[in-house]
Amino acid sequence: MTTKASRTGGEKETLLDGLDRHRDAVLWKLDGLDDEALRRPMTPSGTNLLGLVKHLASVEYGWFCETFGRPVEPLWFDPFTDEDMRAAPDESTASIVEFYGRARAAADRSVDELPLDALGTSWNGTTVSLRWVLVHMLEETARHAGHMDILREFIDGRTGDRPQS
Repeated sequence: MTTKASRTGGEKETLLDGLDRHRDAVLWKLDGLDDEALRRPMTPSGTNLLGLVKHLASVEYGWFCETFGRPVEPLWFDPFTDEDMRAAPDESTASIVEFYGRARAAADRSVDELPLDALGTSWNGTTVSLRWVLVHMLEETARHAGHMDILREFIDGRTGDRPQS
């Protein structure tokens, strides 16, 4: 779990710390569940915990790396379909969690190495700044962490965004 949680840092540090808190909550939502529970479709659309992690990894690579012309590992699925929201039978839990870890690390390198005003071109041709991407990914990750809160509560009643001390 991230421990920095800056309350007085600069803009970039504050945005990244906020994103990290939600990223950590996403991973915590997986804690203690078996593979069946992680893959269990919990909504009519098939949303499940592991699929949300795969999706978040995909969009971290897309927004923080592809947008700014930075390296992205080859994807084995089509992120423009719902394949990034589904864990395929041949994808292990460990491989998806590791994919998320690599995406996070690549995104963090982009944040570390680029100024907030750096401009990139998104997947749909829109020019965006790193600042905008940080805010967007904070929103995206928080949104899906909230979905994961609900799914986890349905699975075993566990709630919250971090382990209770």
